[in-house]
Amino acid sequence: MRLTERDFEILREIERFRFCLGRHIKIMANFTGSRACDRRLRELLDIGYIERKKIIYGIPNLYFLTSKGKTLIGKKARSNNVRIDKIAHEITVLDTVCYFIKNQRIKLQDIITERQLFSENGFNTRKHYPDLIFKQDNITTCIEIELSVKDRARFEKNLQENFITYDKQIWVVPKTGYKIRQYLSDCQNSYPNIEILDLEEIKNNE
Repeated sequence: MRLTERDFEILREIERFRFCLGRHIKIMANFTGSRACDRRLRELLDIGYIERKKIIYGIPNLYFLTSKGKTLIGKKARSNNVRIDKIAHEITVLDTVCYFIKNQRIKLQDIITERQLFSENGFNTRKHYPDLIFKQDNITTCIEIELSVKDRARFEKNLQENFITYDKQIWVVPKTGYKIRQYLSDCQNSYPNIEILDLEEIKNNE
């Protein structure tokens, strides 16, 4: 099998986000259809660069890089263990990336992940980083995925840091997250760069 630049892009993005679903790879690697994407993933699976795991019932298979795949793109062969309680959040992060690629014309290479920021600045740092950051038209935007209520003091601290650091902060919140939405609405007077984006809008654009 002859690897293409798109194949390397697939491997790099799976490694960058730790895992991906097929629907994410389709958008991030710019496939025209699901069949072509699934066929290429099968080929990468067959030659051992990626692996597919079923971890939670009701959630599609997750694609991870194998040690062979990580070596190919120059990354350390770390374990693919992922916390089950974090999977829903990480999938939502990926859904959000795809939403902004499709609907806001944000380039994939312009999006920086929380994981990248921690890697660059040291995983032992206690500094807060948002889930995603991107820059467009000289405006730096951070994105926070908030699926459950956090400690209020921690929430306030994150809002303050985002207000100081970024031009805009977008919070992705489900419509059922009434307490989160109310708190964010209350804080918009103090932090006018807050925007609230419905999780359902992102999910409906998959």
